[in-house]
Amino acid sequence: MQNTAGSVCSREKILAVMPTRTCTAACRHCGSFSSPKVKQSLEASVIRTSIEQAAELGFALIAFTGGEATLAWDELLEGIGLAHTLGLRTRLVTNAHWAESAHAASKVVTALHAAGLDELNISTGDEHARFVPLDRVALGIATGLEHGYTVHIMVEYRQNRSITKTVLLAHPLLADHPHRERIEIVESPWMPLSPEQMGDYRNVDRVDGENVHARGPCTSVLESYTVHPDGRVSACCGLGMELIEELYAGEARGPNFLANAMADAEGDLLKLWLRYKGPEKILAWASERDPSIQWENMYAHNCQACQRVYHDPKVAATILTHYKEAEAEIIESVVFDEVLYPLLRASALPSSTR
Repeated sequence: MQNTAGSVCSREKILAVMPTRTCTAACRHCGSFSSPKVKQSLEASVIRTSIEQAAELGFALIAFTGGEATLAWDELLEGIGLAHTLGLRTRLVTNAHWAESAHAASKVVTALHAAGLDELNISTGDEHARFVPLDRVALGIATGLEHGYTVHIMVEYRQNRSITKTVLLAHPLLADHPHRERIEIVESPWMPLSPEQMGDYRNVDRVDGENVHARGPCTSVLESYTVHPDGRVSACCGLGMELIEELYAGEARGPNFLANAMADAEGDLLKLWLRYKGPEKILAWASERDPSIQWENMYAHNCQACQRVYHDPKVAATILTHYKEAEAEIIESVVFDEVLYPLLRASALPSSTR
């Protein structure tokens, strides 16, 4: 078995598989362009091959997402079972539309558990709730808890919203649940698809020259690879990646397509820059060289900032003209993150834990 430690980015790798782009919801600004009207789906053979190649390359986790992956039910269960057999952790990202009743929810979660699913992730918020009521989400969470899962929840964040972490936890099905401590909730900004559109965020959540130093690198690019329903492979699983052609790194064809996609992506200086510095810092760097590039107080979500990096002609021109000035710093960041920091961390651990 090959190991992804041989790649530039040595973090545990994730393969996101999108069995279908069809979804029960039609959220505005959906990052995967999913809806009930979209019928694009992956062939079962491509799903199997993708998982097998990920196992050969030493990937750690297969995340089934979409679209709504449970709408490709047979392919989903087969994929979870194969990944489990090959020793890979599995994750499902779902909107919990299937939790129509206690019986229906239990039937779904029981089958997922039997197939070998390790992680249950549910997405909700004001946009999702237009199509999947919060009662279903709460029932889906409670059912996952009853089957032994720690249920991970992503709640859409906007400044003006009705669904929050507090509101969700106060739901009658969850407020006094005996396993409530196994509910893990992250609130994430709901991102407009246009890099020019201002999201409904508090000023404190927006990045500017004063707080950009605190923004971290992109933890998706070069760590997560996605097989899309049209068979293309991207070096990212972030929101809006469908709009960034440069993030695609191949197609799911041939015996080594995933390894080839990794090699292609890791040979790209801009992707390394995103991975080890983050798009906000790239925008700040570009604006220092071209003050006409305005970026401060526009972004709360790094994926929207990433779109700006790729789509703004001024930013692109600045990178092409001045990238040599950043090359050494990028390489230094790679070396520190991938070589020096692991060594320092290892040396700081007690000898009994090494």
